[in-house]
Amino acid sequence: MNAVVLAVVLMLALSLARFPVVAAIIVAALAGGLASGMELSTALASFNSGIGNGASVALSYAVLGAFAAAIATSGLPQFLSQKALAVVGVDDSKQLGGKVLICFVLLLAAIASQNLIPIHIAFIPLLVPPLLITMAKIGLDRRAVACVLAGGMITTYMFLPVGFGAIYLNDILLGNLQQAGLDTEGLSVMSAMWMPAMGMVAGLLIAIFFSYRKKRNYDMTAIEQLEAGHTEVKPVVLLLALIAIVTTFVVQLMFDSMVLGALAGFILFTGTGVVKWRESDGLFIDGMKMMATIGFIMIAAAGFAQVLKDTGDVPALVEQSAALVGNSKVVGALVMLLVGLVITMGIGSSFSTVPIIATIYVPIAVALGFSPLAIVALVGTAGALGDAGSPASDSTLGPTAGLNVDGQHDHIRDTVIPTFIHYNIPLLVFGWLAAITIG
Repeated sequence: MNAVVLAVVLMLALSLARFPVVAAIIVAALAGGLASGMELSTALASFNSGIGNGASVALSYAVLGAFAAAIATSGLPQFLSQKALAVVGVDDSKQLGGKVLICFVLLLAAIASQNLIPIHIAFIPLLVPPLLITMAKIGLDRRAVACVLAGGMITTYMFLPVGFGAIYLNDILLGNLQQAGLDTEGLSVMSAMWMPAMGMVAGLLIAIFFSYRKKRNYDMTAIEQLEAGHTEVKPVVLLLALIAIVTTFVVQLMFDSMVLGALAGFILFTGTGVVKWRESDGLFIDGMKMMATIGFIMIAAAGFAQVLKDTGDVPALVEQSAALVGNSKVVGALVMLLVGLVITMGIGSSFSTVPIIATIYVPIAVALGFSPLAIVALVGTAGALGDAGSPASDSTLGPTAGLNVDGQHDHIRDTVIPTFIHYNIPLLVFGWLAAITIG
C-alpha cells in the first residue's frame, strides 16, 4: 500500500477509535515513514523537522486563548449573551429562528474572515465562546455551528478571488497550472469553481436544516462556570473590551501576526486595569491551557505532513492513480478527485495540496481531453477536498477551539466527522460534475 494512503487511513481509524488525536497523528506518521522504507530514526527526524512549521500557529492560538480569557473577565461575553438571548428568545416558538440567526451571523463572520477582514480562524476563539450559553439555552447543536464556520471559510476562498481566495485561486491554483504548462489566460476562475462551491452550499443547508436541526442538550453548569462571578459589566469596561478586540484585529492585519495582535489586546486589558496586574499571570496561563490541545494537534499535524512529503509517496500516489484512469474522462476525474482528498486529509492544507498535484494532473487531464476551464475546476476541487474533515486542518481545528472551551465538543465526532460528511461528499459529486460538464 502507498505510504501516504496507509498513514492517512491509520490516522483516521485511530482517531475514530477514540485514540488521542495527537498520539494518532504521531503513530500514523511513523507508520507511514516505515512503510515507505525509512528507518525509524529517519522518520522521527523528519517528523521533528516538520513540527516547527506548526509552532507559530500553535503559539498564536495559545495567546488567543489568553486574550479570550481576558475578555471573559471583562464581562463582555455575559453582556453579549444577554443581548443575544433578548433577540432570539428561548421559548420553543422562537428557537428555530434563533438558531438560524446565530448561524447566519457566524456564517457572515466566517466569510468576512477570508476577505473583508482577512484574519482567517483568529476570530473564532473570540466570537464563539461568548455565544455558547445562548446556543445551549436554545438547544443549538454545535455540530451545525462547526459546519457553518468551516463551510463559510472554505467556500469563500475556493470561489471568491479576494483575500485568501486571491491567494488560493490566482496565486496557487492558476499559478501552478501555468507552471505545469496549461494556458489559463482569459479563464474565469469563478466560472470554473461555481459548481463545486454549490456543493459546499448544499452541504451547509443540509447540516443546518436537516442533520442538526433538532435540539441538543448541553451541561449549563459547565458553561456558566466559565462566566462565574461576572454578572454585571460597567460601560467603561465594555468600551475597553471592544477597543481591545479592535486593537487585536488591527495589529494582526498590520503585522500579519496573530501572536502580536492577541498580545496587544491582552496588554491593553492589563494596562487599563480590566485585568488586575497580580492576576494577569494566572489568567494568561489558564487561557493558554484552554487552547493547549488544539496547539499540540497543529504542531503534530505539521510533523505528520512533513513525513508524508519526505516519503516521496505523494507524487507516487498521483502517478499511480494515472494508471487507473485509462482513457475515460469520467473515471479520470473521479480518481484525481479522490487522490486530492487523501492528500489534503493528510497534509491538512488545500493550499499545500495544489502545488503537489498540479504538475502531474495537467498532462493527464489534457491527454483525456479536458478543457482548460474543466482542468481548473478539477484541480481546484481536488485541492479543496479534505480541508473540511481533516483532523489536522485549520478549518476543523478553528471551530473546535471556539466550541470546546467548556469541554463539551469533541474534535473528531463533533467537528471532523460532520464536516467530512456534509462537505467532502457533495464537493466530490459537484466537483466531478463540473469537471466532466464544463466546456
